[in-house]
Amino acid sequence: MKLEYIVGIVLVLFVAQFLYGLVMNPDSEFSGADSAAEDVIAEINPDYEPWFGGIGFEPPGGETESLLFALQAAIGSLIIGYTLGYYRGKNKVN
Repeated sequence: MKLEYIVGIVLVLFVAQFLYGLVMNPDSEFSGADSAAEDVIAEINPDYEPWFGGIGFEPPGGETESLLFALQAAIGSLIIGYTLGYYRGKNKVN
């Protein structure tokens, strides 16, 4: 029962932080670390040429990229949830 309260409080804090960020910065753009790193590299050395171009897979649209990211997050959540549930169940049996 105590674990449910802790998870609920953490979830409420995350939601509150997200909503606070939206209210304080309504025009902010959510971009990833890749674009931030590109900006810093271009600022340090404008003539920089990447030595590796990636695997060549370019999703057909922004929706596909979001779908793949959400799928990756869901798979990670399933793995973490399964692991936590497994060990919690294992401790209850003993």
